[in-house]
Amino acid sequence: MSISTTRRARAGYEDLVLAELRRSGALSRAELCRRTGLPKTTMFGVVAELLERGAMIEQEAAGSAGRGRGRPAALVALNPSAGLYVGVDVGRRRVRLVIANASHEVVATGLADIAEDAVPEVTADTVVTLVRAVAERGGIGLSGLTAVGIGVVGVLGGASSSTPVEGVRRLVGEELGVAVSIGNNSRMAALAEATWGAGRQVDDLVYVRWSTGIGGGFVVGGRAVTGARGGAGEIGHVSVDPNGASCHCGGRGCLEGLIGGAALLDACAARGLALADLDALVTAAQDLSPVACRVVDAAAARLGRVLAGVVVQLDPQRIVVGGELAQLGSLVLDPVREAINRLALPRVAWPVDVVQADLGVNAAALGALALLLREDEQPA
Repeated sequence: MSISTTRRARAGYEDLVLAELRRSGALSRAELCRRTGLPKTTMFGVVAELLERGAMIEQEAAGSAGRGRGRPAALVALNPSAGLYVGVDVGRRRVRLVIANASHEVVATGLADIAEDAVPEVTADTVVTLVRAVAERGGIGLSGLTAVGIGVVGVLGGASSSTPVEGVRRLVGEELGVAVSIGNNSRMAALAEATWGAGRQVDDLVYVRWSTGIGGGFVVGGRAVTGARGGAGEIGHVSVDPNGASCHCGGRGCLEGLIGGAALLDACAARGLALADLDALVTAAQDLSPVACRVVDAAAARLGRVLAGVVVQLDPQRIVVGGELAQLGSLVLDPVREAINRLALPRVAWPVDVVQADLGVNAAALGALALLLREDEQPA
């Protein structure tokens, strides 16, 4: 093998190792061997070279201190100074932001309000202003900013340069001088839970975000699935009543219209319990208000019936429920489990976990980071 061929092979091995660390965060050398398929001797040589060049650092594994005799377990990770990444979740009324380094360490977070009907110029200005304010407050220099990921509401398939989403992408990129990736925020939250949260131990999961709206995302074989036009995971727009009320998506009787935040508040009000917003509903249910508990229980059962169909089609190992309603734990999860166990091929004892999401309100912003750090993933 010629010297030039050997160098190209070594560069390919290094790219493989760096890509896996961007995707997964700090790992042991043994785990890197398993995930990349590289022989042990090759892996150790590549790691030694990258450590010497400063592209990677070595750190002690969590919980290894005080283990007694022997060398503490060591992990390798990307050098935190190798770059900064910003993840943004543009919701219906709020913008959430996280800043992380190349080692997946979140170094700052932020929050700003935004009008639901904000035009691209206002949305982009809100994002850029928030990035700069959070960086200044945390003493973070933006000269090392590598990329920005943005999650937004809705299906992005078929977007052209004239659409609002593309306008936001272009304006933020011009202001901050970096590449900007953009995708659906629920799909990004699914990716975050698969990378760092409740789905980290499984390769196949369904994520549902139950909030003002209802979104979702699928991870199959460890990869986020977006579909031909970016619409995979639109659980909230499954029609459960073809003769029902019209939906903003153009359909009728969509799940979101029946159990989304506004519908739940209306159902409570019709039963004599007036609540200001979704947070108030969650608090009322946590306080065991009979009306709030009955409304949430019925809605969760309806969600479970839709998810039972998803389980039959995708055969996931786990369903992860996020959003404000997930804070109610068993009040939401138990009816979902019951519906799946009753309807999803019960004669073959379909095994699927139903769990609460781990990452809370910043899940979609973290997912935007995961999108950037997983170079081989495409926006939703």
